[in-house]
Parts: sequence; structure tokens; C-alpha cells
Amino acid sequence: MDYPLGHPEIRAGIKRLCADFASRYWQECDADDAYPSAFVEALTEAGYLAALIPEAYGGMGLPLSAGAAILEEIHRSGGNAAACHAQMYTMGTILRHGSEAQKQKYLPDIAAGKLRLQAFGVTEPSSGTDTSALRTTAKQEGDRFIVNGQKIWTSRAEYSDLMVLLARTSPVPTGGRKTDGLSVLLVDMREVRGDTLTITSVPTMMNHATTQLFFDDMPVPAENLIGEEGKGFKYILSGMNAERMLIAAECIGDAKWFIEKARDYGCDREVFGRPIAQNQGVQFPIASAYSKMRGAELMLDKALQLYEEGGNPGEEANLAKLQAADASWAAAEACIQTYGGFGFAREYDVERKYREARLYQVAPISTNLILSYIGEHVLKMPRSY
Repeated sequence: MDYPLGHPEIRAGIKRLCADFASRYWQECDADDAYPSAFVEALTEAGYLAALIPEAYGGMGLPLSAGAAILEEIHRSGGNAAACHAQMYTMGTILRHGSEAQKQKYLPDIAAGKLRLQAFGVTEPSSGTDTSALRTTAKQEGDRFIVNGQKIWTSRAEYSDLMVLLARTSPVPTGGRKTDGLSVLLVDMREVRGDTLTITSVPTMMNHATTQLFFDDMPVPAENLIGEEGKGFKYILSGMNAERMLIAAECIGDAKWFIEKARDYGCDREVFGRPIAQNQGVQFPIASAYSKMRGAELMLDKALQLYEEGGNPGEEANLAKLQAADASWAAAEACIQTYGGFGFAREYDVERKYREARLYQVAPISTNLILSYIGEHVLKMPRSY
């Protein structure tokens, strides 16, 4: 399996780095529900988490496709980039819509590893994926906003310094859209954690370091407003296309890991005097997963190309995420079925990766919402929700 999405040197570098974090490392993190700090620090020191930050601010100044290559190779190596991927998909919000003062203040320290931008506060318990119905408010009082409300599924908040937060700064204007009045704030959580910001862990079926947040009159300097007040939903949407493409790259990496593991085990494992991969019942699901993965690669390549040309690849980004998530899940099913009982043993990593792969049928956007998007915005059918 070659590198159709490019950046072979970056991929080779990530592969070398990941070799220092073999199966045992990820198994221990999973067993202890621990954040992979050493891995994140190694990525930071090597400069990979600053890949998308322009060189003028201390980063590599690479395109989004380079970020996709980094994340894909982490997953293909058996790791999990969820511990740090937000620093890439939230970066576009600041780069595209942040002020020069904000970039000068934060980006150099993020690039140097002195600050972590890992948290993305959007989803709420009552609204779920209906972002327009969120209830967290940010009321401006003089030179600051006062934030009240709650977020959930805000992953890595316990291990991040900064958070991109979406909140309502004004009511929906008469005749306006439900998304009008939403704004984006850059929150320095170091200043408010344990006081006006409470972070509690949400245990999940995989080691994902996700949390819920409670804001109780949390102050945020007005200068930390990103872009124009009330236009935040548009800014978040542009970042979501990048998020979906980067998650698609992770899913493709997972699919490759599962396919390679299933192929190797199937060729080595003999039952009834023959390799089990010789049986079509084993061989065909692996081959089918491979075909799905290659199709997802092509869609992701197209989405990244359009994005880097300055376009808005809503259809392509959604399709890439949909197809890649389906490919990774098909590969996961084929792999665990090939391994049989051994697939459930922790030492082989298949069960860990299987649990992790299931997430992407639901997050960061569910399969059903992507299908709704395609039905309404691509095929021009009536809105389904």
C-alpha cells in the first residue's frame, strides 16, 4: 500500500517516531486510562504538531494534506492521534479568522510546545449536534465576556492550555437565522481552571480523555474574540471541513493497520492444514475492506486538493469522512473475525483498535448527519431534520 496522498518524507519520519511507542506503550495507556503524554511530547519536540502553523510564527507552514499524512501514519503504526489531533483542526479557525495580534500572542508558543491548543468546546448535553440550539452564553461586560453554561464531549480539556469555544453572544435577531449571534472565543483555561471553569472526566469505552465543562461566570478578555461577534458559526463550519478530512485520514490509517494485521495473520495461521487466508470466507472481507479504503483515499485526496486551492469542499470532506469511517469499520470487522478468539486478547491490539475505530461512526459527526447533508445540500431533497 503506497502513499497516494503524498508527503513520503513526513510519513517516514512519523513511522520512525512511532517505532519508539510500540504496542506495549498503547496497551499500558489504555489499561490505565492514561493520557499518552510522552507520545504527545515527542510529536511536539519533532515539530509535527506545529505542521500547519506558518513559518513566520515558528511552525512548518505545511498544507492540510501534510497534517493528514501525519495523522494517518500515527494510526497506521498502531497508535491513536486523538490525544493531539485537535491542534491541527482547530488551527484553521485562528489562521483564517484570528487577528494578527492573536496570532502573534499565541502561535509562537503553540509552535514551540509551550502552549497546547487541544480543546474544542462546541457540543452541549441538551443540543447534541444541533449546534444552533446551544445554550452557553457569553455576555460582554466592558473589556471582557462573562461565560455561563456547559459543554460535553470536550476531549483533552484536562491536558490543554487553550480552548476554542463557541457561545451565544446575542439572541437570534428577528428574521435571522438560528446560527446568528454565535461567536468564537479563545479561552486561556490556565487562568480560570478550578475557579470559574470546572472540568470533569467522562469515562468511555476507549481511552479518549473526554470531559464535560461547566462555566460559572467565567471571564474571557474581549480581545480573545475570534473574528466578528455573531459570525462564529461560519468560522466553526470552515474548521469542521478540515476536521472531517483529518479524521478521514486517521480512519484510513486504521483501515490499513487492520488490513495488514488481518492479511499477515491470515497467511500465517494454519487450520485444517492450510492458511486460513486461502479460504474465501476470510480472504474476501479483507479484500473488500481494502477496496473501500482505496476509494476513501481518492475522495480524501480530492477534498484536500480543493481545500488547499482555497475552495470549500463541503461535499467532498463529508464524503471522505463517511467513506473512510466505513472502510475502517469494515477492516476492523474483517480483522477481528480473521483473528477469531485471539482478536479479543489485549496483547494483539486488535480489540483496542476495534473499540477506537467504532467511535468514527458517531464522531465528530455521525454517519446519519452526513447522509442528511448529502440528501439536502447535494441531491437537493427536502431537509430531513
